[in-house]
Amino acid sequence: MATKAKRALLLMNLGSPDSTAVKDVRRYLNEFLMDGRVIDIPYLVRVLLVKGIIVPFRAPKSAEAYRSIWTKEGSPLIVLTKQLQEALQHQIVEPVAIAMRYGNPSPKQAYDHLLKEHPELEEVVLLPLYPHYAMSSYETAVEYAKEQYEKGHYPFKLHTIQPFYDDADYIDALAQSIQPYTEEAYDHILFSYHGVPQRHIRKSDTTGCHCLKVNNCCETASPAHATCYRHQLVVTTKLVAEKLGIPKEKYSISFQSRLGKGWLEPFTDKRLEAMPGEGIKKLLVACPAFISDCLETIEEIGEEGKETFLHAGGESFTLIPCLNTHPAWVNTIVKKFGNLEMS
Repeated sequence: MATKAKRALLLMNLGSPDSTAVKDVRRYLNEFLMDGRVIDIPYLVRVLLVKGIIVPFRAPKSAEAYRSIWTKEGSPLIVLTKQLQEALQHQIVEPVAIAMRYGNPSPKQAYDHLLKEHPELEEVVLLPLYPHYAMSSYETAVEYAKEQYEKGHYPFKLHTIQPFYDDADYIDALAQSIQPYTEEAYDHILFSYHGVPQRHIRKSDTTGCHCLKVNNCCETASPAHATCYRHQLVVTTKLVAEKLGIPKEKYSISFQSRLGKGWLEPFTDKRLEAMPGEGIKKLLVACPAFISDCLETIEEIGEEGKETFLHAGGESFTLIPCLNTHPAWVNTIVKKFGNLEMS
């Protein structure tokens, strides 16, 4: 039934295959890896690499990995995003919808549904579920949402929420979600972020002369930090550690999910292999680049990473869940949405 809502909130996440069937995983990987902001090489070379080498090799393996985490309701990322939508809808009068960068539902499907249900809609507030700016996550999601918005000639305005890596309420929510796991004895907490190629960091440098070129570039003030993934995750980690009172020697940063050479280091899998030999036997791992638990957290870290660490001599390994539907995170979104003025 149509309503007279003037504003709506649209949550946008990465996406997931429609099923664990190899054909669906292949379709998803093709869409994902053919994105020029993910693999930023010339189109024809990208076609040969992605469709000729990567996807045929990875699709069966990825399908098997997805099967290991799939639930009765479907993909964890989709299920958790829907649960966040429902939790928010209990606190927000305006409609809340979801969209995915890859797969279903698309931004167009979300826009069409919102407009059908709320024909007097004047503004859609887009919240990309990425705390940090990266061309392969936040940027591609926003540009894709804008592209479909412009093609559809929708009557409402589109307002986008900026990366919230240092937002006080977000930091407090993240700290609250981690804090219970720090109450038991542990040796170290590893903040594992999704990796990106170093060239992405340089490409996103608006100054062209700062990121990965200046000594201590992440700690040296620069306009480049507004679009620097590495700087922003360093800030998030530092603020959360300070909030929790974690001493510097008890936490560190690493990067997971690399594809190829020249990616940000240190690599998570290599650190997990080395840590037991450094005396780190009881490990906590948090993955703040992800708002919702997914293949990269549940399977890559929670299963493969745990096995690597324990096989190397570790004694206990705890993967801390993502924010998902944590009440403090839900309240953060409610507050952020409520504080926005019509634009």
